[in-house]
Amino acid sequence: MSATEWIILIAVLGSLLGGVFMLKNRAHGLSVSKDQMERIRKRKTELEEQEKRDEENNKEL
Repeated sequence: MSATEWIILIAVLGSLLGGVFMLKNRAHGLSVSKDQMERIRKRKTELEEQEKRDEENNKEL
């Protein structure tokens, strides 16, 4: 491999690793307030109940 190919390879690998580490660091920085978490849980419960009703309606057909 020539020097140019090595430089390109190192730059690509560096970019990939940098991107992975940035994603990892950002994932830990997400914060959700108690109010938001309560709304998320409530919406999740509503969606699960709706899915159960839809499944029951589809079985009846």
